[in-house]
Amino acid sequence: MIDEKITVSLQDIELHTTQALISHGAAPWVAAEVANAVRQAEAEGNLICGLFYLDSYCKQLTSGRVQGNVEPIVTQPKGSAVQVDAQLGFAQAAFAKGFDKAVELAKLNGTASLAICHSHTCNSMGYFTEQIAKTGLIGIGMTNAPACVSPPGASKAVLGTNPISMAVPSKEGGVAFKFDQSTSAIAIGKIRIAAAAGEKIPFGWAVDKNGEPTDDPVAGLEGSLVSAGGYKGYGFGLMAEILAAAVTGSNNSVDAPALKTTEGAPHDLGQFYFLLDPTLYSGDAFWERLETLQHAVNSQENARLPGSQPKDVTDVLISKTLWDSVLNNMPS
Repeated sequence: MIDEKITVSLQDIELHTTQALISHGAAPWVAAEVANAVRQAEAEGNLICGLFYLDSYCKQLTSGRVQGNVEPIVTQPKGSAVQVDAQLGFAQAAFAKGFDKAVELAKLNGTASLAICHSHTCNSMGYFTEQIAKTGLIGIGMTNAPACVSPPGASKAVLGTNPISMAVPSKEGGVAFKFDQSTSAIAIGKIRIAAAAGEKIPFGWAVDKNGEPTDDPVAGLEGSLVSAGGYKGYGFGLMAEILAAAVTGSNNSVDAPALKTTEGAPHDLGQFYFLLDPTLYSGDAFWERLETLQHAVNSQENARLPGSQPKDVTDVLISKTLWDSVLNNMPS
């Protein structure tokens, strides 16, 4: 049976998300931060990071897996280092609390770091690095997730999808380009979607429990995902693991609990961001080199820099079943 699609405005998505979160115990300002991230994900067609998570957010607020009314603690351990203890609350709220200080220090000193510690899953990394780029700074971010990726040549998962993101500012303001990608060959959500639909997956996405390549999504979920680009992606996944888990003192991927289940331990994950003044070392030569890159890419038909051509949308098509679940979480 094909799920019906309906048109919903982004404004309604944000409003309903905010109200649903508040009705399940989130503080209004926290709900607003999370709802803005959900809206952005839906606007970009990032279905896995948008309303797809709302039902679990609401249930986990009720069960206590995520704290919706805590006040993140912002400290400055040294120089240009900003630390935010999310206190097992939402990552979006913690980022918002530390963001202005990190930007201030980066503009003052040329560079800064922002560590988000002990938070709920942040979902889309690009949502955060884009905010950094819109202040005129280069933003680089990474996080980890529950283990589902095995080392090359093995079959036991030790890393999560461990996404990394980078956003580059435009000289005229806004974002010149950005990318947000998992260090696994594919996001695990796409394998789950294929399994639910009874569809095959391409070889190269996952291995079965014996470490053999598979096109069966169920076998892949019983086994593990593989790194994007083999050893190269494995290295980036390890980098994200160290910075997001070890540096922030949050959970390793092997210790991180399942993200969407109602019961269980808090996620207790970390995110790490670098902020850099793009003109710190080369001055206006940065903008010249960026323009050269943009021209080299844009002069070729069908080529583009990722995230350089955002769509201005006010309404999106979404699953009616998904929207019904949103309405079911609204206050009665």
